[in-house]
Amino acid sequence: MAMPVAVCDVYGLVVLANPAMAAECGTTPGRLRGRQVLELFTPQEATQVDRIAEALRLRHRSRYQVSVRWRTADGTDRRGELTADPVSDTVEDTPALLVTLRVACEHRAPTVAPARVTGVEARILALLAGGATTARAGRETGLSPDGVTYHLRRLSARWGAANRTELVARAYALGVLAPGVWPPAPAEEESGAR
Repeated sequence: MAMPVAVCDVYGLVVLANPAMAAECGTTPGRLRGRQVLELFTPQEATQVDRIAEALRLRHRSRYQVSVRWRTADGTDRRGELTADPVSDTVEDTPALLVTLRVACEHRAPTVAPARVTGVEARILALLAGGATTARAGRETGLSPDGVTYHLRRLSARWGAANRTELVARAYALGVLAPGVWPPAPAEEESGAR
């Protein structure tokens, strides 16, 4: 894969970019033209940008690095480093900036689909999360205590849970129970989709 590269004017407006740079922004090279590079990539520290702007104003020709973050078109949060090298034909010319991007890491937001459980199983898990006993869960769901135990054993076997506490914890982790809701409720019930 090619390194993401762009040429910007001294104010950071993109003059041209290669396909790798455009891909990081989720667009084509032509659509990057005229865009502000620091609107595409957010500096992690504003002082870095101020320092570079002052150095360019004073016509210093050093290599400048800025730690940045950005979100790709597919929702991946990425971090990296923009390196700007002032370039021109002569020392007297106002330099353009050759900007390269080094990707450091990415963090994709986890997309966890809720585990498949029956409505009765989800209701039993919500009751347990709220502190209900087996007998009370049975009364609230219209099952016998043995019926509740049957469902809990099946869920424990399916999820590899050693006890009820772990079973409830897994229900939250798998998206079966809605987080931040009291009394506990199944996630589907909370979102209105039954």
